[in-house]
Amino acid sequence: MKYKQVVGCLALLVLLALQNGSAYGGMGFIKPSGIHFIIDSQPFYSNGFNAYWLMYMASDPNDRTKVSPTLQKAASLGLKVIRTWAFNDGGYRALQESPGQYNEATFQGLDYVISEAKKNGVYLILTLVNNWGDFGGKSKYVQWARDQGQTISSDDGFFSNEVAKEMYKNHIKTILTRVNTITGVAYKDEPTIFAWELMNEPRCQSDLSGKIIQAWVQEMASYVKSIDSNHMLNIGLEGYYGESAPDRKQYNPGYEVGTDFISNNQVPEIDFTTIHSYPDQWIPGSSDDAQLAFMKSWIQAHIEDSTTLQKPFIVSEFGRSSRSSGYTVDVRDSYFKTVYDAIYSSAKSGGPCTGGLFWQVLAEGMDGFKDGYEVIFSESPSTTSIITRESSMISSLNSPSMLERGAALRN
Repeated sequence: MKYKQVVGCLALLVLLALQNGSAYGGMGFIKPSGIHFIIDSQPFYSNGFNAYWLMYMASDPNDRTKVSPTLQKAASLGLKVIRTWAFNDGGYRALQESPGQYNEATFQGLDYVISEAKKNGVYLILTLVNNWGDFGGKSKYVQWARDQGQTISSDDGFFSNEVAKEMYKNHIKTILTRVNTITGVAYKDEPTIFAWELMNEPRCQSDLSGKIIQAWVQEMASYVKSIDSNHMLNIGLEGYYGESAPDRKQYNPGYEVGTDFISNNQVPEIDFTTIHSYPDQWIPGSSDDAQLAFMKSWIQAHIEDSTTLQKPFIVSEFGRSSRSSGYTVDVRDSYFKTVYDAIYSSAKSGGPCTGGLFWQVLAEGMDGFKDGYEVIFSESPSTTSIITRESSMISSLNSPSMLERGAALRN
């Protein structure tokens, strides 16, 4: 071949490699298959963690140095899934400064997070909005809608007001169709993105029947999939049971929040289920033993229901706060070990639980981000040891035989 032809072919190969991720370690799209995740016909199990701050820190060159070492450490410990925010609505270092107006520097921070995750062979769950007021959330959308003349009685109007919903849909479209300025790949075509998440911990206290959030999930899940058929989607639920299965309410921590784990996850476009687990917040004042007992039954109930739903299951937030009564490092380590044991037991038997993401990892020097739940690897040797061991155990299940066990369980 002539020199120019060779160069042209090489350029084409590089472009294709960039598009399918092989230039960054051969990552492919994770897909659901019954109660398992698969990649290239192989099962995918992995633990991971939450690091909501990645885009925020990456948007400032002075803080960007916190990002890469965190992703490198994740890869070295076998933690393959990281959950982080793809939103910052209004406020400091905002991604969306006002409806439809985006800060390019912050967007390039998210570009950087995705490209660095890709280089290190780790996947990202990207959450699209917050239920809470941190980094904007549903209250910011309601404020923006009110600024446009809408009469909305409470922040729960986010789920039903047409103007607020259209603003959120615009954000979905803007994120999914973004072309990464570093990799040149549109987010919707990026295999490094494990899944989209509709909302962090959606709650609608004004409608405990769950009908408002059910309608919202149906509408938004359909909209996401109309733009992006490559990626998986989850809701971001904490796991509270609702009206569709009254007998399961016994597993709730004594109250409801307007979501319904069963009916919400029956929406066809939702690919996997999630729960959060915070007994130190949800049943405060109870003993360590009572909190561990709650957590075990909470996880087991959702394992059973995810099997019935025929969808994979992730414990996408769990932790133990250093600010809670009776805290010691040993107490936290025991809690982590118990959560991991429940996850691994399900996975090893062919069940739907595919991994757990603890809240939260911080890099050194991020004192202002501490919330009591933080794990700083270099400062937490015993906890890091448990995380590493458990991650190795669940990753060892990535063999075709696990799919056969899952098939046997389904039958």
